[in-house]
Amino acid sequence: MVVSHVSLREFRSYAALELDVAPGLVLVTGANGVGKTNLLEAIHVGSQGFSPRTRAETRLIRFGETAARVALAGAEGGVPVATRVAFARREAKRIELNGAPLASTDELRSRLSVLAFVPDRLAVVKGSPIVRRSYFDRMLGRLFPTEARLPSDYGRALAQRNEALRRVRASASTVAALAPWTERVAELGTSLATARSGVVELLAPAFSERAAALGLVDAELVYERAPLTVGALDARLQQDVARGATSLGPHLADVRIAAGGRELRSFGSQGEQRIAVLALVLAEADVTAARREAPPLLLLDDVMSELDESRRAALVDSLPSSAQTLVTATSAEALPRRATAPMQVLVVSPGEVHPG
Repeated sequence: MVVSHVSLREFRSYAALELDVAPGLVLVTGANGVGKTNLLEAIHVGSQGFSPRTRAETRLIRFGETAARVALAGAEGGVPVATRVAFARREAKRIELNGAPLASTDELRSRLSVLAFVPDRLAVVKGSPIVRRSYFDRMLGRLFPTEARLPSDYGRALAQRNEALRRVRASASTVAALAPWTERVAELGTSLATARSGVVELLAPAFSERAAALGLVDAELVYERAPLTVGALDARLQQDVARGATSLGPHLADVRIAAGGRELRSFGSQGEQRIAVLALVLAEADVTAARREAPPLLLLDDVMSELDESRRAALVDSLPSSAQTLVTATSAEALPRRATAPMQVLVVSPGEVHPG
């Protein structure tokens, strides 16, 4: 997606804002706490229907107000688009695309391609396996829309089997009643593991290349796919009944993110973990552009704070030349200018944005 105009009302630090945005590279500068992140967050809300920083949408409304609105104009694959996302306290969120109401954020996300890096995303590398599973499952939905329901379908079947296990343990049901859910979990678990493996294999080459360009050599993504069979689940039946939970399946799997043979979760520095997440975002941008024939909008918040000068230059060189990218930094000098591409500079002061 390419954003050309942003309109905000009562969103976070902005009472009202009308802003034209250039294609290509856009640097958003200003002191800490003036609203740089709020601007990128608003664009994400307007293009995806939700914030990348919080699920408590009432926090997006400016203090002292009861409602907020984000409206964007732009294009997706050369086709003009206009969005409007409005939310109010104690009211359902309203989403429109080209004037037509949408039933959910999923509909908006499926139409508009946007990827974001925020500091909280470091949890993808340094957090628990459930964070990585969730991240790659969301990526699965973006890259393979027809398989987007697999994680939730598997989760529902797993919950049903676990409930059946607890009923067997309480002598309120029989093992025979468990069999249909065991078969369903095995079927969906195998499909989910295969789909996740496909996503990792698709991303792995671009991830390694992007990470190397940013100074993180021999970076790799590894997902150990194992078919989930009825026989394997039955072999653990006794212990699963005792625990009341299924002890085998993709709900317990992990994606290994490593560099130089070191798992970055435990043995990576903060800077290496940041580079790994950036490389993931850029790798997905590469794959998305190839699959959708249109590059995604990139929103990169506070990416420079732990990169040295050479890595900052490498990041700029790594940005897709055909994509629109918004990057926040505390000063214009933080981001080296491309010699071959123009760069718009937006200067943020409290509640306002001006061309730099």
